[in-house]
Amino acid sequence: MRRRQISEVDVAAVLASPEQIDILRAGRSIYQSRLQMDDPPKTYLLRVFVDIDRNPPEVVTTYRTSKISKYWREQS
Repeated sequence: MRRRQISEVDVAAVLASPEQIDILRAGRSIYQSRLQMDDPPKTYLLRVFVDIDRNPPEVVTTYRTSKISKYWREQS
């Protein structure tokens, strides 16, 4: 998070209220939300990879991307 300049507050916000959750594999999920970041504000997708088979669940990695359409699932 530090290396990618992503704040704990942003990660906590995605974990508390993700717009989407994907299952990567058994025991690992991806929580993601669109956030406004930087100055001037730009919309990014913040993706948080979580090992959910641990107690408590453990954040593995996180990153932001401007390629929202690559990862965003449209609701049908």
